[in-house]
Amino acid sequence: MQRPKAQTAALLAAPEDTEQQFYEALQSADLDRLMDVWADEEEVSCVHPGGPRLVGCGAIRAAFETVFLQGAINVTPERVRRIHTGDTAIHQVLERIHLETPEGRQSAWVIATNVYLKTAFGWRMVVHHASPGTAHDIQEIVEEPATLH
Repeated sequence: MQRPKAQTAALLAAPEDTEQQFYEALQSADLDRLMDVWADEEEVSCVHPGGPRLVGCGAIRAAFETVFLQGAINVTPERVRRIHTGDTAIHQVLERIHLETPEGRQSAWVIATNVYLKTAFGWRMVVHHASPGTAHDIQEIVEEPATLH
Protein backbone atom coordinates (compact mmCIF):
# COMPACT_ATOMS: atom_id res chain seq x y z
CA MET A 1 0.00 0.00 0.00
CA GLN A 2 1.42 3.37 -1.00
CA ARG A 3 1.75 5.92 1.79
CA PRO A 4 0.50 9.43 1.06
CA LYS A 5 3.48 11.70 0.51
CA ALA A 6 2.29 14.11 3.22
CA GLN A 7 2.75 11.32 5.80
CA THR A 8 6.29 10.55 4.66
CA ALA A 9 7.40 14.22 4.74
CA ALA A 10 8.51 13.97 8.36
CA LEU A 11 10.77 11.10 7.35
CA LEU A 12 12.35 13.23 4.63
CA ALA A 13 13.47 16.23 6.68
CA ALA A 14 16.87 16.37 4.91
CA PRO A 15 18.20 15.30 1.50
CA GLU A 16 20.21 12.57 3.26
CA ASP A 17 16.95 11.10 4.62
CA THR A 18 15.49 10.98 1.12
CA GLU A 19 18.64 9.36 -0.24
CA GLN A 20 18.62 6.74 2.51
CA GLN A 21 14.98 5.91 1.75
CA PHE A 22 15.79 5.64 -1.97
CA TYR A 23 18.64 3.16 -1.46
CA GLU A 24 16.71 1.14 1.14
CA ALA A 25 13.82 0.87 -1.34
CA LEU A 26 16.24 -0.41 -4.01
CA GLN A 27 17.68 -2.93 -1.55
CA SER A 28 14.22 -4.28 -0.69
CA ALA A 29 12.62 -3.91 -4.16
CA ASP A 30 9.86 -1.81 -2.56
CA LEU A 31 8.35 0.07 -5.48
CA ASP A 32 5.87 2.13 -3.43
CA ARG A 33 8.58 3.22 -1.00
CA LEU A 34 10.85 4.09 -3.91
CA MET A 35 8.19 6.21 -5.58
CA ASP A 36 7.47 8.03 -2.29
CA VAL A 37 10.86 9.74 -2.50
CA TRP A 38 10.13 11.30 -5.91
CA ALA A 39 8.67 14.78 -6.25
CA ASP A 40 5.21 14.90 -7.74
CA GLU A 41 6.37 16.95 -10.73
CA GLU A 42 5.95 16.34 -14.46
CA GLU A 43 9.63 16.94 -15.19
CA VAL A 44 11.26 14.48 -12.76
CA SER A 45 13.71 12.30 -14.64
CA CYS A 46 15.74 9.14 -14.26
CA VAL A 47 18.48 7.58 -16.38
CA HIS A 48 19.50 3.99 -15.68
CA PRO A 49 23.03 2.94 -16.74
CA GLY A 50 23.01 2.72 -20.52
CA GLY A 51 19.30 3.54 -20.71
CA PRO A 52 17.16 6.36 -22.09
CA ARG A 53 15.99 9.37 -20.11
CA LEU A 54 12.72 8.58 -18.36
CA VAL A 55 10.55 11.65 -17.72
CA GLY A 56 7.62 11.68 -15.31
CA CYS A 57 6.65 9.52 -12.37
CA GLY A 58 4.72 7.05 -14.54
CA ALA A 59 7.72 6.28 -16.75
CA ILE A 60 10.03 6.04 -13.73
CA ARG A 61 7.64 3.72 -11.89
CA ALA A 62 7.26 1.44 -14.93
CA ALA A 63 11.03 1.19 -15.37
CA PHE A 64 11.69 0.32 -11.73
CA GLU A 65 8.81 -2.15 -11.77
CA THR A 66 10.60 -3.96 -14.61
CA VAL A 67 13.95 -3.77 -12.78
CA PHE A 68 12.40 -5.21 -9.60
CA LEU A 69 11.09 -8.23 -11.55
CA GLN A 70 14.71 -9.41 -11.30
CA GLY A 71 14.62 -8.86 -7.53
CA ALA A 72 16.11 -6.37 -5.12
CA ILE A 73 19.23 -4.41 -6.02
CA ASN A 74 22.04 -5.06 -3.58
CA VAL A 75 23.48 -1.54 -3.76
CA THR A 76 25.59 0.40 -1.31
CA PRO A 77 26.09 4.14 -1.78
CA GLU A 78 29.72 5.12 -1.22
CA ARG A 79 31.83 8.25 -1.50
CA VAL A 80 28.94 10.69 -1.55
CA ARG A 81 29.87 14.26 -2.43
CA ARG A 82 27.24 16.83 -1.53
CA ILE A 83 26.43 20.32 -2.77
CA HIS A 84 23.60 21.93 -0.83
CA THR A 85 22.32 25.41 -1.49
CA GLY A 86 18.94 26.75 -0.46
CA ASP A 87 16.19 24.36 -1.50
CA THR A 88 18.40 22.25 -3.79
CA ALA A 89 20.83 19.46 -2.98
CA ILE A 90 23.01 17.57 -5.46
CA HIS A 91 24.67 14.33 -4.41
CA GLN A 92 27.28 12.59 -6.51
CA VAL A 93 27.37 8.96 -5.45
CA LEU A 94 29.61 6.05 -6.23
CA GLU A 95 27.29 3.05 -6.02
CA ARG A 96 28.68 -0.41 -5.36
CA ILE A 97 26.41 -3.14 -6.72
CA HIS A 98 26.99 -6.57 -5.17
CA LEU A 99 26.38 -9.44 -7.58
CA GLU A 100 26.34 -13.16 -6.91
CA THR A 101 28.06 -14.97 -9.78
CA PRO A 102 29.24 -18.56 -10.33
CA GLU A 103 32.71 -17.26 -9.39
CA GLY A 104 31.39 -15.86 -6.09
CA ARG A 105 30.43 -12.40 -4.96
CA GLN A 106 31.52 -9.63 -7.33
CA SER A 107 31.18 -5.86 -7.26
CA ALA A 108 30.07 -3.62 -10.08
CA TRP A 109 30.20 0.16 -9.98
CA VAL A 110 27.76 2.86 -10.97
CA ILE A 111 28.34 6.60 -10.81
CA ALA A 112 25.12 8.43 -9.98
CA THR A 113 23.96 11.99 -9.53
CA ASN A 114 20.90 12.50 -7.34
CA VAL A 115 19.18 15.88 -7.22
CA TYR A 116 16.76 16.78 -4.44
CA LEU A 117 14.40 19.74 -3.98
CA LYS A 118 12.82 20.91 -0.77
CA THR A 119 9.05 20.80 -1.22
CA ALA A 120 6.01 21.30 0.98
CA PHE A 121 6.19 17.53 1.54
CA GLY A 122 9.86 17.42 2.56
CA TRP A 123 12.91 16.77 0.43
CA ARG A 124 12.09 14.91 -2.78
CA MET A 125 14.18 13.44 -5.56
CA VAL A 126 13.80 15.15 -8.94
CA VAL A 127 16.71 13.54 -10.85
CA HIS A 128 18.55 10.23 -10.60
CA HIS A 129 21.15 9.86 -13.35
CA ALA A 130 23.27 6.71 -13.24
CA SER A 131 26.17 5.80 -15.53
CA PRO A 132 28.14 2.58 -15.72
CA GLY A 133 31.38 2.74 -13.78
CA THR A 134 34.50 0.65 -13.37
CA ALA A 135 36.76 -0.36 -10.51
CA HIS A 136 38.96 2.60 -11.48
CA ASP A 137 36.11 4.92 -10.53
CA ILE A 138 36.65 4.20 -6.85
CA GLN A 139 39.66 6.46 -7.19
CA GLU A 140 38.90 10.15 -7.30
CA ILE A 141 40.87 12.94 -8.88
CA VAL A 142 40.56 15.83 -6.50
CA GLU A 143 42.13 19.21 -7.05
CA GLU A 144 44.05 20.29 -3.99
CA PRO A 145 42.92 23.65 -2.65
CA ALA A 146 45.19 26.50 -3.62
CA THR A 147 47.08 28.05 -0.74
CA LEU A 148 47.69 31.76 -0.80
CA HIS A 149 50.71 33.08 1.09
